[in-house]
Amino acid sequence: MIARLAGTLLDKQPGRAVVDVAGVGYEVTIPLSTYYQLGDPGSRVELHVHTHVREDALALFGFRTRREKDLFARLINVTGVGPKTAIAVLSGLGADDLIEAVRLRDAGRLSAVPGIGRKTADRILLELADRLEALEAAGAADEPSGAGPPGSRRAPTRAFLRQDLVSALVNLGYNARGAADAAGRVLGDASGTALPFETLLRESLKILSR
Repeated sequence: MIARLAGTLLDKQPGRAVVDVAGVGYEVTIPLSTYYQLGDPGSRVELHVHTHVREDALALFGFRTRREKDLFARLINVTGVGPKTAIAVLSGLGADDLIEAVRLRDAGRLSAVPGIGRKTADRILLELADRLEALEAAGAADEPSGAGPPGSRRAPTRAFLRQDLVSALVNLGYNARGAADAAGRVLGDASGTALPFETLLRESLKILSR
């Protein structure tokens, strides 16, 4: 059972990272909350890993903090929530916002995440409520695993940014039309290409969650 990976980041995409450990490349599914904090390919990275075993596959899910991993483990134990949906929740909300939604019993906030209906949102609130204090305390003490700072990059064109944004949003479960609209609104004009991709993705998710 793999619980941690430490090595060189070979590649990262929204929802996915490849980590080289002693010459072996491990593909890891990650939430956007982790993606935002990873450095550029070539930097050192450490991830807390949940190994999900099925009859026909073995999948790795990676997180920058133990609290993210704990939240993921709690989410997949909720009836109707599988690993893909749990990643979507952490991507759409992030650990802090998820915990705030639980504290406020805000089912509507959870229901804005693709794949989460009202009944599932209510079950998530109920299941996580008993761990709320421990999760909040962990957030104050939990330090992300190390990773190098992002390097400099050439600004991509608006067309490529729009394509990448739409692809990332569709992979997270949003419909293509809504994703394209959000990407277009965030990019605005050509000046949007000066913003980091992570910032544009966050802003797109804000639009889609309204």
